[in-house]
Amino acid sequence: MRVIGTAGHVDHGKSTLVEALTGSHPDRLKEEQEREMTIDLGFAWLNLPDGEEVGIIDVPGHRDFIENMLAGVGGIDAALFVIAADEGIMPQTREHLAILDLLQIKSGVIALTKIDLVDDVDWLDLVEDDIRQAVSDTVLKDVPVSRVSARSRAGIPQLLISIQNCLAEKPPRLDLGKPRLPVDRIFTIAGFGTVVTGTLTDGRLSLGDEIEVLPPGIRGRVRGLQTHKKKEEVSIPGSRTAVNITGISTEEMQRGDVVVHPGDYRATTRMDVGTRILQVASRPLRHNTTVKLYIGAAEVLARVRLLGVEELKPGESGWLQMELAHPVVAVRGDRMIIRQPSPGETLGGGEVVDPHPKGRHKRFNPGVIARLEALSQGSPADILLQALHSTGYAQLKDVIASSHLDSASADQAVGELVNTGQLITLEVGGNAPTGNQLNLAIPGKGDLVASKSFVDAYSDKALQIMREFHKAHPLKPGMPREELKSRLKIPVRVFNAIMSRLMSSGLVNEAGPLVFLPTHIIRFNPQQQKAIEGLLARFAEAPYSPPSIKECCAEVGEDIYSALVDLGILIPVNADVVFSRDGYERMVREIRALLEQNGQISAAQVRDHLNTSRKYVLGLLEHLDQEKVTRRVGDERVLGSESR
Repeated sequence: MRVIGTAGHVDHGKSTLVEALTGSHPDRLKEEQEREMTIDLGFAWLNLPDGEEVGIIDVPGHRDFIENMLAGVGGIDAALFVIAADEGIMPQTREHLAILDLLQIKSGVIALTKIDLVDDVDWLDLVEDDIRQAVSDTVLKDVPVSRVSARSRAGIPQLLISIQNCLAEKPPRLDLGKPRLPVDRIFTIAGFGTVVTGTLTDGRLSLGDEIEVLPPGIRGRVRGLQTHKKKEEVSIPGSRTAVNITGISTEEMQRGDVVVHPGDYRATTRMDVGTRILQVASRPLRHNTTVKLYIGAAEVLARVRLLGVEELKPGESGWLQMELAHPVVAVRGDRMIIRQPSPGETLGGGEVVDPHPKGRHKRFNPGVIARLEALSQGSPADILLQALHSTGYAQLKDVIASSHLDSASADQAVGELVNTGQLITLEVGGNAPTGNQLNLAIPGKGDLVASKSFVDAYSDKALQIMREFHKAHPLKPGMPREELKSRLKIPVRVFNAIMSRLMSSGLVNEAGPLVFLPTHIIRFNPQQQKAIEGLLARFAEAPYSPPSIKECCAEVGEDIYSALVDLGILIPVNADVVFSRDGYERMVREIRALLEQNGQISAAQVRDHLNTSRKYVLGLLEHLDQEKVTRRVGDERVLGSESR
């Protein structure tokens, strides 16, 4: 499950574009609809051309509501950066772009909207040139530009394909087994109680889970889960999730709280962060300045303690220790934004290095700076795992190269990650691993490897796709393996390795070109069973002159007919003729007996012997020729190789 977020200047058509893409307008507040301006976060979803369902967070563009924008943009996979063709780059365009850059939202599409208001193609080219210049030094420098009109729908199909392509390059969100749901909306539904929404990360939530809401530390239980208004038993990382919670009232929670499993996380009021001040910031960041900190969906006042310097000038980077007015939940690697409270201005942002420092640091202690620099890099195992997360999958030698570790450190890190189960071998010398290679064997430099989180994410996605297929096609014995590979959108070698692991662990079975879950069984309801019994009675009455395939489909339906064939109850011999298994096996025995007695037989002899018509006999004999039960010699049949 993926989530994209809009960004851009006020009145550049973000919400109207979302409506054109999804069919629903994201503005839900009465004041928003009256003012025709997004004030708070809006939510919708769409289906991409390949069928993938994607959530959309629509954020405010007006400078007065930048802080609401920050509550939603941190949990997105890609940005839908909206710029109006009739106005081009505007102040909030640049501020939103700076925020995306600070948060390192590296995927996205730029939508040049309202092209129906511009008749001059040269003007559109100039605006696009301005856009390219504006994003040239940012995370969006390589993203495509789509020219669209939400009113006329010009360019909308191409925009959807661009969104699909940018998301296809991103692996699924990692499942670290420690779910976090930063709460961006809280409300009550009559008869259900408290509901919170957010973008789930780092783990999954299930019905009945005991949960804790941090920082207040209150506990409840998951009563219900929904994604895009569909009930779910399990919500996966990366999904827009609504959680119905029992045992906690709406008054006990606020935006920015985090829903977690008890004991997985703890809140903090102090954190060490690496920060970059924007080049366009109007002033330097000085020691002891009070700022607004935005992390996840939380907003909190914080006092800045600069480490090693008295101030950070625009464009400079450095280390901060932040003392928070109220606790928040943060983990190493989380991105954050800092803003000047009044007048409102985005100053900079960066990354959490230590969410739980032991105490206040001495500001000009070289040892403190050295420790923070080491923490930002992590241990060799941390660095290698991060490189693995970035590549998704690769030959081990390429992962090591991208980590910039020396040989000894790399070997130590590989051993540690293998022993803790975080590094998985997908291919050994070009082949899927077998036996003990699936577990603790140290991979060679040329072996294909991936992180456990990557493999688990795609394994879970494969199982979910198969569950959905079985639900949609209960009378089919399995899903075509090629269809599953196509829907997973991963290279064949990675797909084969993941399927090998799933089959070795007994989670997936395979039969010819089909794959299926072990729990899947074709079952007929009473009405279907009655129709089947009626059809089979016709076969029993005339086993050698049964109903045609067309008649079978007319009587029970194509799906049930196909299921009877898949189950081996019916055996088609050509496009028109089908026999029951009992009738087929009796006819084959009779034909073999005739051949053993006479050495060769003609179609007419078989017809007379079975007292049936030429149509059935020819269909059966040609089928048996293909099966090598018989072999045609002129107009006669003799025993084939499979009958000897």
